Amino acid sequence: MADEWEPGEALRDIADLDLDRAARRGYPEAVYCEGKTAEQVGVIAAAVGERGARTLFTRVDKAHVEAILAALPDAAHDQTARLVAWPPSPPEPSGGQVLVVAAGTSDLPVAREALLVAQHLGRSADLIVDVGVAGLHRILSRLDELRSARAIVVVAGMDGALPGVVAGLVSAPVIAVPTSVGYGAAFQGLAPLLTMLNSCAPGVAVVNIDNGYGAGHMAAQIAAPVTS
Repeated sequence: MADEWEPGEALRDIADLDLDRAARRGYPEAVYCEGKTAEQVGVIAAAVGERGARTLFTRVDKAHVEAILAALPDAAHDQTARLVAWPPSPPEPSGGQVLVVAAGTSDLPVAREALLVAQHLGRSADLIVDVGVAGLHRILSRLDELRSARAIVVVAGMDGALPGVVAGLVSAPVIAVPTSVGYGAAFQGLAPLLTMLNSCAPGVAVVNIDNGYGAGHMAAQIAAPVTS
């Protein structure tokens, strides 16, 4: 268990940080910022800095970022992924390779969230962008990279067909992420979600719509170093 630590009065009123999570599970806590005020996020960030606990802040807006950086000036902010990481540098990578594949440029925010989460959870991770099924030659030209990965995250909106295509080409497990990208009948990600859940290619697991964090976390766990 972590050393005994008493939060300040301001924190006690808004959050009960799971500072023992890294020791218990091997992965640090993440703070989902959407729905929290900037003041609340700032109090949490100050507590994180006081304790020295590696933390990811997800789904941040401009006000959240300003509050976090006021408490943790050296934190790293990725505007596309809407993510802030502290400490700013990922740990030294270990385990297998994680590959994040984005069907289109519009899927990039969710894909980058998955990428950065995997990296900050200690995996070597790379990103392939704009290889959707409208031009299958693009994904086929990346087969060597796909087949060298221990875990693959595939992010797609519209028809959501790419994860099944990738899973039919590789031996690694595929984590499918539906995004809310698409015209009306995509129903803000419901259509690609259903496509992914109905994939006929085995080895596809599906996370929630736009859940890059969950996909990156699962990929990092799959690609973790093998222990005897």
